[in-house]
Amino acid sequence: MNDFSGSSAARPAPVVLDVWCELQCPDCRDALTDLSALRARYGDRLDLRLRHFPLEKHKHAFAAAQAAEEAAEQGRAWPYVEAVLGRVEELDRGGEAFLVEVARELGLDAEEFDTALIDGRHILIVDADQAEGKAIGVTGTPTYVIGGERLDGGKSQDGLRERIEEIADRLLAEQA
Repeated sequence: MNDFSGSSAARPAPVVLDVWCELQCPDCRDALTDLSALRARYGDRLDLRLRHFPLEKHKHAFAAAQAAEEAAEQGRAWPYVEAVLGRVEELDRGGEAFLVEVARELGLDAEEFDTALIDGRHILIVDADQAEGKAIGVTGTPTYVIGGERLDGGKSQDGLRERIEEIADRLLAEQA
């Protein structure tokens, strides 16, 4: 691959921020502002990775996680996640039909969403995320993991964005 940037130095790898999230969780909806601010500040220097941690108390959370994986398959993971989280109450009422409707509103292949929810093609990804989350001590959402440090946003999100920025800045400086 040719480097047309004029620089011969390889670009440092982005810092990874795993976001353990559940799409029926009001706390995760509240975290969207912080996630948008982090994306705006770091751009492609921060790799925000959605990790699924559906909670049993929310009956549509597992289906929503599968739908988010279908959105990722269709190239629109974060717009879909943001659209669903922004309307948590509608997900509570509408369930899978709402998940398919959001896909349609975003111009995604809604029929494929419906099929994916029926055939369960994304269940293994959701199960693996949930198992990994439990293994590292995730108990609620949102939970962030960056630079090996776990930050629990389910109880309070106060100061979390600042802490994430401190860690990201340190990790990026170490790469320089």
